[in-house]
Amino acid sequence: MPRRFVNQFGHQEAVDQIFLASQKQLRPNRNGNLYLQVELSDSSGTISARMWNASESEYRNFDDGDYVRVEGNTQIYQGCMQLIATNICKARPEEIEYGDFMPVSPADIERLSRRLGELLRGMKNPHLRSLAECFLIDDDFMSRFSRAPAGVKNHHAYLGGLLDHVVSLMELVTRVVGLYPAIDPDLLLMGAFLHDAGKIGELSYDRGFAYTDEGQLIGHLVMAVGMLERKLVEAERLSGDAVPEEIVLRLKHMIVSHHGEYEFGSPKLPMTLEAVALHHLDNLDAKLHSFQQQMRDDPNVESCWTNYNQSLGRKLFKGREPKSNGQAAAGVVSG
Repeated sequence: MPRRFVNQFGHQEAVDQIFLASQKQLRPNRNGNLYLQVELSDSSGTISARMWNASESEYRNFDDGDYVRVEGNTQIYQGCMQLIATNICKARPEEIEYGDFMPVSPADIERLSRRLGELLRGMKNPHLRSLAECFLIDDDFMSRFSRAPAGVKNHHAYLGGLLDHVVSLMELVTRVVGLYPAIDPDLLLMGAFLHDAGKIGELSYDRGFAYTDEGQLIGHLVMAVGMLERKLVEAERLSGDAVPEEIVLRLKHMIVSHHGEYEFGSPKLPMTLEAVALHHLDNLDAKLHSFQQQMRDDPNVESCWTNYNQSLGRKLFKGREPKSNGQAAAGVVSG
């Protein structure tokens, strides 16, 4: 029987197949009874699963990062598809088709990597160009940067998602800076490149997507500042000239403030024009990608509206008519 992927599931569908497990938890419900909650993924996406009246032994039967066989039924709850499991057990090696799992960028990674280099090497500021070169010639960094997801579950949560997001954000920068002459275009472009660089170490993505110990304890904002400091030493050695202190300060500020609000984990609010622009452009790219994905993966295929999505706090209008040739279809992200 051919595999059905997560993004193909419909309401009240029987499931019996292999998934990659992550973020498992054993939790009590309001009556004090235990249930098992786990994220199940394949190359098409992730679905949350719950197993009611679970036991400690069922919880210990597998670990995060294991491939598991799951039996159960799907249902739509609060606008999202979830799976109510009746059985979860560790899969046997011969049952696993490894190509069915890691989600991969729909964009061309080689093309995105070339475009990243063009944008960075096209900067006019020699200090920033030299700094960027230290990242671009670092094969280990570029390999990880090109492979990492931008998130575990939300926007650009697939292999190559970080590169896809960053290049899209940098393209936005090139289109916006001409409207605001007071913004330093090279500084904003470099900030867009560096803002999420710490995710190459914050996230693990060899077997499923999860947070590393360093990612949990420190986070990608602090990690990116550390990366920047190390490359500044290399840039000075490469060019024989230190990057001016104020440029360094402004770059670090963009990194630590790009979440925009304290409640979203930003230790500082944006306090420069470039930092304000980075926050809003980053949020624009992430939100549009998430909304397009919600429209594309919505199980309510017969309706022009998506189901109500609890995390977004709304339904989304998919439209009644097919998009014209001049418009991008919902869910298709240019890169």
